[in-house]
Formats: sequence, structure tokens, C-alpha cells
Amino acid sequence: MKNNTSPAEGPDGLVYTARLPLSSATLNHLATVIRGHLKKIGSRWRALPAGKIAGIVLAVLRCDQRPGDLAGGNGIHRTTVTRWVREVVGLLAARAPRLDRALKKIARKGGGVVLLDGSLIRTRRRTGAENRKNYSGKHKCHGLLVIALTDDRGRLLWVSAARPGRSSEITACRHDKLTAHLRAAGLGAIADLGFVGLDDSGPDADPAVITGYKAARNRPLTRGQKLSNKALAAVRAPVEHGFAHLKNWRVLGKVRTDPRWATALVRALLVLTNREVAR
Repeated sequence: MKNNTSPAEGPDGLVYTARLPLSSATLNHLATVIRGHLKKIGSRWRALPAGKIAGIVLAVLRCDQRPGDLAGGNGIHRTTVTRWVREVVGLLAARAPRLDRALKKIARKGGGVVLLDGSLIRTRRRTGAENRKNYSGKHKCHGLLVIALTDDRGRLLWVSAARPGRSSEITACRHDKLTAHLRAAGLGAIADLGFVGLDDSGPDADPAVITGYKAARNRPLTRGQKLSNKALAAVRAPVEHGFAHLKNWRVLGKVRTDPRWATALVRALLVLTNREVAR
């Protein structure tokens, strides 16, 4: 009797077919982006056609498939898949909306408010002092902080750069000058209690960021303040749906790559998420 000692990931490994929970419109759009890029740089040959490359990249982003597994099933090298993923992520991130343009677009459509929130994208714990700043004391894990704006229906409008997990949401918003952009567009933002103190305008100015009331140890909330907090919570609930759509991309489950690359990754997924939600 002959024993089979060939490696599972070698040329004789098993190959199976899986279904991606995405629309064909997203695949076709991504393939069009890739073809346009290849034409622009004058690349006449790739190991696989643009449609196949788009499917492989979507499998990595949506299902967090290992590049080595996809490479073995398509007859290419693992580094080729990794290079395609980074190339496509860069192309999509360049198409992500800027903060000022996203707010002006909402203002032109007659909108008055946007929804503001922050979320932590988990990263793998690494050794060394450089990774200490990624530890979030609030969530008790390593990650990167991302701020997002959505419309009143929870559709993502803009995401910030990924910052170390120890950063506060208010500091991240002030770094992007969020309140100044809101006032320039004539809009207001509804946020949770984590953003109390972000809008430091005078008492006579219209607030750019609307938050609820926070109770103190010796000053409990009144009945009216509790009702106001409840009403604001109901209004800002759709922003959670926006983050839920974004985190459906399993590659964000725990980022294994360089945290500096996470900003381009999140913005690329913003573009793909809007394509899926709008269909």
C-alpha cells in the first residue's frame, strides 16, 4: 500500500468552488476599474483576465480568503494575489469621497444633518513598543480607530484615516477639522455621548455637533433629559447599520497587514459597500 505524502497545498491539492455573497454589478464594476487601470499604465498582459482578478480580490476582501489558497486554485503564485489585492485597494481608495465634497453633496440634496460615530477595527497584537499605541483601553484590545459619517438612512458618506486605538474620538475629529467642515457646508452632526465636548463654539452659535446629556455623580439626569437622549438615540440608530455594512467585509475582522495600510483598505471597502447598498 502506497502512502500519500504530497502536501495539501501543493499541485495535487483539492480545489473547491465557493459562492461570494456579492452582486454581479460589483464584480463588473471592479473589473472595469481594473481594465481602465491596465490600459492607463500600458499593461498588455496579466496572468488572468480582469474579471477573474476582480473575483479573486473580492474573495480576499469579503471572505478573508488566504492568498495562498486562492493562488493554488488558480495556478498563480501567492505574491501575485497579494500584489493584485494591494493594487485594487489603492485604485478603489482613490475613488473614496473627500470630507468636504461629501458634505456639500448632502447640502445640495437638501439634507440638514449627518450621523457621526466611531468604531475600532481590531488588529493582531504585535510585540514591541510601536504597537502599544494601538491598544484601546476602552475596548481592551489592539485596534485602529475610524470615524465615519452617514446620512439619515445609514448610508456611508465618508471615513477618516485609521488612527491608533488609544486615540479618542474627539481628538480624531479635531485632527480632521470636522466641525469647521460641517459649518462650511451648513450641516449639523448627531453623535453619541462619546463626542460630548467636540463642539466648543459659543453659546450664541448654532451647534455643529448635537449630543445627548451626560449624567454626573451628583447630578442625575432629569426626565426631560432622558427623553431627549432617547429621541437622539433613535435618530442616530442608522449609523450603526452603516458600520455593520462596512464590517461585513471579513478582512476587517482582524487586520493582519501593516496598520498604515488600513486607511486605504477601509476607504476601498467604503466604495465597494456603497456599490452593494445602492444596487
